[in-house]
Amino acid sequence: MSAALVSSSVSCARVLIVSKDPELRQRVRSQLRHSATAIFEARGGAEALEQLEQEPYDLLVLDPALPDVHPADVAALARRLHPRLQIATVQDLQSEHAPPVMAGPEDSPIGVGTAGETVASAFGPTAPDFTEVTEPATEPLPGMIGRCAAMQEIYRLARLVAPRDTTVLITGETGTGKELVARAIHQLSQRAAGPFVVVNCAAIPETLLEAELFGHVRGAFTGAVQSRLGRIHAAHGGTLFLDEAGELPLAMQAKLLRFLQCGEVQRLGSPDVFRVDVRVIAATNADLAELVARRQFRADLYWRLAVFPLPLPPLRDRREDIVPLAETFLERLCSEAGLPPKRLSAGARALLQRYSWPGNVRELQHAIERAFILAENRREITADLFRLHGNMASV
Repeated sequence: MSAALVSSSVSCARVLIVSKDPELRQRVRSQLRHSATAIFEARGGAEALEQLEQEPYDLLVLDPALPDVHPADVAALARRLHPRLQIATVQDLQSEHAPPVMAGPEDSPIGVGTAGETVASAFGPTAPDFTEVTEPATEPLPGMIGRCAAMQEIYRLARLVAPRDTTVLITGETGTGKELVARAIHQLSQRAAGPFVVVNCAAIPETLLEAELFGHVRGAFTGAVQSRLGRIHAAHGGTLFLDEAGELPLAMQAKLLRFLQCGEVQRLGSPDVFRVDVRVIAATNADLAELVARRQFRADLYWRLAVFPLPLPPLRDRREDIVPLAETFLERLCSEAGLPPKRLSAGARALLQRYSWPGNVRELQHAIERAFILAENRREITADLFRLHGNMASV
């Protein structure tokens, strides 16, 4: 594009050039130096959105290869901040035949929608919107947040199975909230007044696991100076949550299978058998079916645990929930610290939307906490406060 073309479209313009490539920014700056009164630069989408929140601009020039936020998201959010903002791609400036800028609402009878469609076609599919959405058809489980279709299905299934004593197997990646779902099922069940006992199968040494689960009598093994009931017995009348069930040793799997079949517990070193009334919910981030195929997990136990499977989606598959989750964590931190509410900037929200979140909801919670601490007395959490080490999403 020639300088004359730009000048004819934008007069006395404040221009923001967004690219991670300093040489490319310099070339665009040189090309626009005669048609713009002030030219500013940003190295990425989040930085650009921060600048757009602080100052008005007339023209936004976007590089399609941004390092953090998808250019289409930058364009959509920028247009919301400044409805009359004109948006151009770097390719527009390099082509004599391309339109000089993406038309603003006053240039088109269709208005913002036309520019939005142009942005989408130039940069690919856009990320989920930040606009208001309808309330979920199914009420979230106690202690949980999320309105995407996958989570609504989890809520529906969990509420269906909660009143029963059916054994539930919750699967999903680390940090997806498996224990939260288990606790919610317990709270919605007829056992809510009873105990909710957690056993992390990966955290207890194999030599102690049987005693922890089933209990022991005095002298049953070295160090057993007094008798004690096991975790299964402690869950009588309530729910036993077996976390990381895929880590159960094969020998313990056989003993647990008998308990699931008969509802009986026999303590180590004792001939006495106790009948217990316990509902079992298991969780794992492992593929138990694959472990069965590799003979590392008993098939009969797998079918006993997987009576009612609940697969939790990773956070990268429920992107519309990322910002509401982040805002909830931020609100909670402010309340606990006795501080006035803080808000996420548009750049921060866009950055959180684009990140892949390999650690899922737990990683998001920790990222918000760190940014909250770094913000000190600032009322706004900006993108520069986040240190996200994984990959940016490619959706």
